[in-house]
Amino acid sequence: MNESLRVQIDTYVSHLAGLIRRGRQLHDTLSTDPSSKTAIVAIRAWQEDCGVTVNQLSGGSKAHWLARSFSEAFLMRSKSGIAVESVAPEEIVNRLVHVLEQAIGSLSQMGGDLAISASSQEAPAPRRFDFVHNSQLRPVLEQAYVDSRRDFEELHYGPALRTTCGILEAIVTDALEYKGLSALVAAGAPEGKIADWPFETRLVVAEQEGLIHGGCARLPAVARRYRDLNTADGGLSTEVAVSERDARLAGQVLSVVMRDLDPGR
Repeated sequence: MNESLRVQIDTYVSHLAGLIRRGRQLHDTLSTDPSSKTAIVAIRAWQEDCGVTVNQLSGGSKAHWLARSFSEAFLMRSKSGIAVESVAPEEIVNRLVHVLEQAIGSLSQMGGDLAISASSQEAPAPRRFDFVHNSQLRPVLEQAYVDSRRDFEELHYGPALRTTCGILEAIVTDALEYKGLSALVAAGAPEGKIADWPFETRLVVAEQEGLIHGGCARLPAVARRYRDLNTADGGLSTEVAVSERDARLAGQVLSVVMRDLDPGR
């Protein structure tokens, strides 16, 4: 087997395993508190991540068995086979976990029916940061986004939050710089280089200018001072506690801000 293909398969298997683990955790949360709004929001984000992965593995084809299985997971059918109603969130989670397990089985067996063996390698990964004006920054943000998701899935909440907030700061700064310092100052923003403004100031000015909306209000306190997580040697401080909720909220805020900056997403 081609070594690069083996590496790609191993990466996908690890990513799928992380999605499965998140799904089971969400299922357990719903079992304890079916009306949990936090869990419902988290499930939507998880389903989006599952959908992106399934799309990659199926080569973007809705006719692929994996894509069809993913879509079917959201439907309840009558005895005659007609789709009649939506499925309860807990059941959807179970079904999607089963779909992801099937994907792992297919990858592990290398049966050849997953698009990763051919078309997926030709299909470009989703370009989430095309809205960023600095083209040199886009690939850096893409990799950082992947890293933050992987850290979260592996329960490394401190690194996940730090990377997520770094992405958030970068895309907001890019939007402010494209707007132009002179225009921002004329509207009441501080003088001086935008890159020298505190993180919190950039968020406030971006919201005042209408570049982003009120999503950052949900950003946890530890995220607003995420730079405090850095040690002098570039490592991660153990003195600041970061919870799963903190990292999850930061990720949700990032998604909202990305939609604000790129309404066509």
